[in-house]
Amino acid sequence: MPELPEVQAHAERLTRDYGGVALERFTPLSITAMKTFAPDPALAHGQPLAGVGRRGKYLLLDFGTLTFAVHLMQGGRLKPDVKQSPRPPKNVLARWRFSDGRALMLTEAGHERRAGVWTDPEVALARLGPEALEVTPADLAKHFAAHPMRLHGFLRDQGCIAGLGRRLANEICHRAKLSPFASTAKLGLDGAERVVAAIDVCVEEGLAYERTRKDMSSSADRPGNVHGRAGEPCPVCGDIVRSVRYSAYTVAYCPTCQTGGKILADNVTSKFLK
Repeated sequence: MPELPEVQAHAERLTRDYGGVALERFTPLSITAMKTFAPDPALAHGQPLAGVGRRGKYLLLDFGTLTFAVHLMQGGRLKPDVKQSPRPPKNVLARWRFSDGRALMLTEAGHERRAGVWTDPEVALARLGPEALEVTPADLAKHFAAHPMRLHGFLRDQGCIAGLGRRLANEICHRAKLSPFASTAKLGLDGAERVVAAIDVCVEEGLAYERTRKDMSSSADRPGNVHGRAGEPCPVCGDIVRSVRYSAYTVAYCPTCQTGGKILADNVTSKFLK
């Protein structure tokens, strides 16, 4: 799933390429596309795109009179619609046609159809926690205390902190030299300072890479030390990167850097092996 660096860089590209161009028409092309139906998307017709912003993992297309919130979920993309077919493929969920003849389309690979568009951004963004790049150590320490759970789960929870996902959770834990299963209730201010510093470095690395691209990267292309690298040497200490697999995601970590050399059991209980 695209995370903060990918979404932010894409927002910048879209602003550069489409900023100032008026929207001719917005057309939902799938019954699953629209997550809210009010205000009427037609309110944006004829209005220039002021810019594309970001909140958490949402793209925010600001047309002044109306802002579309777009979430790409796992397989979604917002990209140029070159053909603009009157009968688009099933994976095309929505289309924004501009006054200069160009168009953007929201696509989603696979069959889940979870990507979507909100015309009321407040509904989409209501449950989001603080922005990952804006949270201070003091604030994060308070959030840790208020949400006792494993650190990896906290970082993935958009209600706790917005913009991070599975890949960045792995990378941030590794950069902070903390176990992905460390209890947030026990991290305190010192742990919060380490996590905030790690967030800043990992996000900035991702942004620097994404800004070199003309399109959004795939997960395998994104920089990192441990995510997707189980079985490979840790670039920091040389130990073998390990993983704990779940049905929906994988936790990657380095035992030497993060768990005092202990190996986490590869099962849903995630207990330490003796």
